[in-house]
Amino acid sequence: MLAKVRSAAFLALIFSATVGFWPNAAKAQSTNSPSGPDPREIPLPSIKSKIGALPGVNDLPVRVDLPDALMMNNGQQITTVKQWKKRREEIKRILEYYAIGQMPPPPGNVKGREIKSQLVLDGTVKYRLVHLTFGPRGKLGLDIGIFTPTNGPGPFPAVIMPGGTPPGAAPLPTLAHPPGQGKGVDALLPVIPVTPSTNDVASSSSSTNQAAGRRGPRLDNTDPEAVAGRNRELFRRGYAYVVFNNNDCAEDTTLRIDDGNWAFRTTRFYPVYPGYDWGVLAGWAWGVSRIVDYLETDPSMDKTRLIISGVSRTGKSALIAAAFDDRLAMAAPCVTGGGGIGAYRFSGAGRGGKEGLADMMKKYPNWFSPHLHEFWGHVDQLPFDEHWFLALVAPRPFIALEGLTDQVSLENAVKQSWLGAQPAYALFGVTDHLGVNYANHGHAFTPEDMKALLDFADLHLRGIKTDRQFNQFPSDKAP
Repeated sequence: MLAKVRSAAFLALIFSATVGFWPNAAKAQSTNSPSGPDPREIPLPSIKSKIGALPGVNDLPVRVDLPDALMMNNGQQITTVKQWKKRREEIKRILEYYAIGQMPPPPGNVKGREIKSQLVLDGTVKYRLVHLTFGPRGKLGLDIGIFTPTNGPGPFPAVIMPGGTPPGAAPLPTLAHPPGQGKGVDALLPVIPVTPSTNDVASSSSSTNQAAGRRGPRLDNTDPEAVAGRNRELFRRGYAYVVFNNNDCAEDTTLRIDDGNWAFRTTRFYPVYPGYDWGVLAGWAWGVSRIVDYLETDPSMDKTRLIISGVSRTGKSALIAAAFDDRLAMAAPCVTGGGGIGAYRFSGAGRGGKEGLADMMKKYPNWFSPHLHEFWGHVDQLPFDEHWFLALVAPRPFIALEGLTDQVSLENAVKQSWLGAQPAYALFGVTDHLGVNYANHGHAFTPEDMKALLDFADLHLRGIKTDRQFNQFPSDKAP
């Protein structure tokens, strides 16, 4: 116990020393918003992870500027790629502890079994349904759908994207959603006793399984012909398409069980990893890495050109997946909103508007590390910000796909993260690998976004020239 106390004290000293090098650092009386969590909230039970304890909000100084991604915890400035490799490990530990929760290590035993295959789009595309197994004693599973062009031998670069239950797969039973979920109700106020799961099964076209961020009529995800038909351009340009249901990895519910814990920890990947405090977004990202485990063994896939994308909440998890898995050659999250690409320090009430940390902690605390909640009302004391996720992707290509009329992603918050990550890309001399594209839409993923994704991938992964620029924000064009 004494050793743990000394360790925690030492870590606090290191963090305090580090922020001493930050300009505008001050102790905890600051410009922080007085708003915070409802005192009636019922706290979550503690999960002791292997990371140990890092300083809490009361031990951290105020830092109104973005924390420098290129500064070691001891205050040393990073100037070489070799030093950056060490700094990356520090950043990942901090982000797991404060932002997303600790994820389990790779299981090392992913296997895939083809369930069915068929030709679609008049024989120009082949669809395969593959069931993956992995984890302790192979207990875990995940269905993925793989679409590959037939007009060439491959291997093909591939876009991995959450898109509902893959065609032909059996939808899994799902937990209920509290009536106030996502509607501005504080998710930590009620505790609703439930059984670990229900007998309800969500169909592939239900709201639970619908690709996040899409608006309008529900898309048909049950028919491989329909899914392939929506992605003709992708196949025409020589890419494969891999789909999965993110809710088969972690259930997106704020339901709680009678001990106060999240009900999602009783299903999917979570019961076999009880010593990890990973939130829902980390569960989805970890699932993407298991898909990569399999795709590396699939001869039709170009394992050096795997791209991860996602929309809204699944865009946030795509950001995490790319930051923590170097095998993903490119990341292209779309309209990620609060807790995504945009910096917390530049979003939310009093910080430019739209979704901020307070909104995330009130409506969706299940997505994140349980340690992030204490920074509600103390954003300037965060020892990180979202640009660190972008920096971890360097030097691999990264493009932020945004909507001109999106009501949850704030341009300045995205731009500040984009600028804050540039020094990491500059270390490698590839600042052009960090891109952004604004399309004429709101909170959605459209064909314009897919075209930007493919153009950016063609440029940086395949050496195909384009006349497009990927460094323009809407405000840059204003007089």
